[in-house]
Amino acid sequence: MRKSARYTTLATVGLLALSSLTACANDAASTTSTSKGDGKGTKVKIMVGGLDKVIYLPAMLSQRLGYFDAEGLDVELLSEPAGVQAETALVSGQVQGAVGFYDHTLDLQTKDKAVESVVQFSHAPGEVEIVSSKAAGDIKSPKDFKGKKLGITSLGSSTDFLTKYLAVKNGVNVSDFTPVAVGAGPTFIAALQKGAIDGGMTTDPTVATVLDKKAGKVLLDMRTPEGSQEALGGPYPSSSLYMQTDWVNSHKDTVQKLANAFVKTLKWMSTHSATQIADKMPADYSQGNKMLYAAAIESTLPMFTKDGVMPKAGPETVEKVLKAFNPNIKNAKIDLSKTFTTEFVEKAAG
Repeated sequence: MRKSARYTTLATVGLLALSSLTACANDAASTTSTSKGDGKGTKVKIMVGGLDKVIYLPAMLSQRLGYFDAEGLDVELLSEPAGVQAETALVSGQVQGAVGFYDHTLDLQTKDKAVESVVQFSHAPGEVEIVSSKAAGDIKSPKDFKGKKLGITSLGSSTDFLTKYLAVKNGVNVSDFTPVAVGAGPTFIAALQKGAIDGGMTTDPTVATVLDKKAGKVLLDMRTPEGSQEALGGPYPSSSLYMQTDWVNSHKDTVQKLANAFVKTLKWMSTHSATQIADKMPADYSQGNKMLYAAAIESTLPMFTKDGVMPKAGPETVEKVLKAFNPNIKNAKIDLSKTFTTEFVEKAAG
């Protein structure tokens, strides 16, 4: 991460809380990776950009439902605070798959990295732009981002991308506001309460906690397809399982098994209540308030697909968003057909 006055990382604000939360997520993954199996299945490591985030819920839920084991897979779920770190783990070969935002596949293509989404969990970002209660009077829309400090999970993350797009779309240059890397969960909330940020982009369960504490208000809600359409101009495929294309092509049987498990999970989610879903998740994910956690899931459920298929016009929306502010992508010719495949989810559905 480069050092710059404009890009501030709150290393001291709630760092222990974030480390604890990430550790809990990792512990949950390691203790459930072979909960119903014998550990002798095909080994796959998947890095998730925050296992406890509701937007990435299908990863742990597949584990808890026993669907990986049923496919003969020994899946180890690992966790990093932000999607960009999951991306780094993937391209460096530390893991075989990453659960994060689809937009990373476009960004990586400009860097000569062939990565593709193989299961698309969502057709909306699942993100919410929150403003602190203190700054709510000054920030009525993204037009008011100028001069403000806005929280993102980390530099180069999808929250960074989307915040920049919302600014540019509303006439604010990306140099006119200060992105502040605050992670999610306790660190985001602490930054909001202490005035280290005026607002920021985050997901559930952080959103639900912020509202419960009356620490902030919703400025833009992109947890639904309608919210995505209003803010971004179309469906915005976000959370997904993406993998290096070479690995996909050389391990098709394993990828198919992963797709089978995730599609089963997405279908299960579409026929069960938020409370039933919450009951399946690790107890520590609710942070001692199961009703609030279930409410967070309820608010985010509309973002998920039921079949893992890339939504029509979704890749085009993502490309439009990234081209608006990212010079590398703006001046590059992106082959969208190489950023995702529906081969495996179609077979899973069939």
